[in-house]
Amino acid sequence: PLQLSLDDMRKLPKQSQVTMHNCIQGWTGIAEWTGVPLTEILQFCGALPEAKYVVFTSYQLGRESYPQAPKESLDRPFYEVLNMEQATHPQTILAYEMNGKPLPLEHGAPLRLRVETELGFKMVKYLRSIELVADYSKIGEGQGGFREDVQFYSTGAEI
Repeated sequence: PLQLSLDDMRKLPKQSQVTMHNCIQGWTGIAEWTGVPLTEILQFCGALPEAKYVVFTSYQLGRESYPQAPKESLDRPFYEVLNMEQATHPQTILAYEMNGKPLPLEHGAPLRLRVETELGFKMVKYLRSIELVADYSKIGEGQGGFREDVQFYSTGAEI
């Protein structure tokens, strides 16, 4: 296991990008996001070739991210899974700034995932951990994310 602090992350190469956030609820917003490209983290940790997916787990529980979820899932951590193609996309970053300032709490501080080829529900806020796995069928309900587990959202819902 590799542990990095936010200060450690800030010492790694960073990138900024102005992108549109597309929420599955129908709203959009444009912001500048700055952070570490996920490819930098994957290279830094020495990802093994058998790793096919990246699992992002939040400090946020299901009840805080999706209160409409079935009662039995409300106390589970929010998580999402990306395949390696999504994870290594040039615009996939771990953001710690928004619009040139530290990432605000309401937008996922101290660190959030930005995956510009996906809808907003895949962009985990309040990032707690990242795990590389060969298979995600035993994580949560095995559907590839908290929302996918509790309500059908296609894992292929790319923009």
